[in-house]
Amino acid sequence: MSLAKRIVIVILVLLMAVPGQLLAADGQHSGVGAVDYGVLGLYIAGTILLGYFISKRQKSREEYFTGGGNMNSILIGVSLFATLLSTISYLGMPGEAAGKGPVHFVGLIGHPLIFLIFAVVMLPTYMKYRVTSAYELLEDKLGVGFRLLGGIMFLVLRLIWMAVLLKAAGDAMITMLGIDQSWSLLVVAVIGLVAIIYTSLGGLQAVVITDAMQTILLYGGAVTVLIIITIDFGGFGWIPSEWPAEWDSQPYFPPDLETRVTWFGSILTGVIWYVATLGSDQTTVQRFMATKDAAGARSAVLWQLCVSVVVGITLCFVGIALMSHYKSIEPAAPVLESGELADYEEFEVIFKSNHDDAKPKAEDIVHFLSWSQEEADAVFAYANRLQLKADQYFPHFIANGLPTGLTGLVIAAMFAAAMSSLDSGVNSITAVVSTDFIERVRTKKLTEQQQLVTARLIAVIVGVVVVFGSVLTEFIQGNIMEITASAVNLLTTPIFGLFVYALYFKRPNAIIVATATLIGILTALYLAFGDEMGWHKISFQWIGPFSLTANLGVGFILHALLDLTVQNEATPSASTTTSSEQADLQIDESTNEQDSAGSDS
Repeated sequence: MSLAKRIVIVILVLLMAVPGQLLAADGQHSGVGAVDYGVLGLYIAGTILLGYFISKRQKSREEYFTGGGNMNSILIGVSLFATLLSTISYLGMPGEAAGKGPVHFVGLIGHPLIFLIFAVVMLPTYMKYRVTSAYELLEDKLGVGFRLLGGIMFLVLRLIWMAVLLKAAGDAMITMLGIDQSWSLLVVAVIGLVAIIYTSLGGLQAVVITDAMQTILLYGGAVTVLIIITIDFGGFGWIPSEWPAEWDSQPYFPPDLETRVTWFGSILTGVIWYVATLGSDQTTVQRFMATKDAAGARSAVLWQLCVSVVVGITLCFVGIALMSHYKSIEPAAPVLESGELADYEEFEVIFKSNHDDAKPKAEDIVHFLSWSQEEADAVFAYANRLQLKADQYFPHFIANGLPTGLTGLVIAAMFAAAMSSLDSGVNSITAVVSTDFIERVRTKKLTEQQQLVTARLIAVIVGVVVVFGSVLTEFIQGNIMEITASAVNLLTTPIFGLFVYALYFKRPNAIIVATATLIGILTALYLAFGDEMGWHKISFQWIGPFSLTANLGVGFILHALLDLTVQNEATPSASTTTSSEQADLQIDESTNEQDSAGSDS
């Protein structure tokens, strides 16, 4: 057994065994204790140690970026899942199910179609090439300019995406740890620092192995929450018997484009996003290149999709269970005789404006509104009740609803979710920058050791940029799932369009491809941010489908018109040549006849 595998086993055993009283705890607690911090610290130290030991065995750039091209398909598949899940999805899926309803998870129905389209039809074409950067595939037919364009678009997409997920992870960690919002940047920096250290040291091997560990923690955390809520309810009473009032109407087909989510839209969006991501994102293509052959890569995709379905369904149930839990502890509005609740709310606004935003206490209610002490206490308790958004259910329950020690495990899972996407992004960006940009401009080739040192330095710089970029995500509005859709769909389908033109068009025209790509990007930008500008009310669910349709639609039409124009220009020329050839043939025949007559005479 390799040293890396031994380290993984030891870390997981320690995490699951510390402390012994976890599952035997009498009840819930409030806040994060020393044991929880200890468990989290153990996980952080273990991942860094793993990266260090893997780095000692690496001798070449190929090992750093593709793990030698012979990695286990199951590990690659699980790593793909962890990469595409992230903290955003881990938090957003339960929050979406709790606050909006389960229709988002209908998209899982499209996973067999994703496997058919990408793994069966498209993947063999990709595996004909063994590349470090996915964007090397664009150069053959589209030229070096489009290879660089694809790389730049990927860098922008991943930097934005990682900044968004880091901010979400930081907010979640603050909620769970019960610390002030002003510590947000420091928490984000710690998450980023840990991921940077083991990623820059261990490369793709460290990323893939830690992703497997992180997936175990992620799923274990979700199942733990389900078990505890089920025990509290004395069974499965948390499953609603009728459609909750707070859930959106979620029809099968969209009556209009403004409907937030529908069954059809969820399936279509899921299929397009997955196929586009698997077929054009460096984080995924790089993993396919780390497998032995097309069969191994196909197996990795199958594992990734299967794990995604299992975890996705579980997280949906977690959201529903959390919704029922927080509804069960929500106090009823007090019945008042001295006045109405609206009177207190009006008084609270005036009081806060005159007292530096401080809320009135029960004695203030008695003094200023002349209500009885009993009613003042009831109103004060109701006004200061726990008020959480659906996105906050999961992190709040982790911090306050789990036994000591288990909280640390699930916080480690949340920490892991952030790092599973950050490490993949950093490693992939490093591969693109090294392969598509630095090596192209250098006249003198670097040694293997120099390439390793350069790659690790780039990884550190990328991580620092992402950490500070996460601060800017404050300006993006919407819940976590909406933010995710806006961030990941801006350039995902335009980049995928480049691969379609490069791999599946016989003679792609550079000007047409550039035009179609620009139209796809503008369509995505319009749909993602046009609602904030007041230009439209189209649901975020249509960003990917409309962007891809605009891109490929324009490309197909313009290429068809170009081919038709070329054919029309070629046809008269062919006719003229034929007539000329016929005239020459007649002259030759006449000359031959005259020569023959002269010979006879």
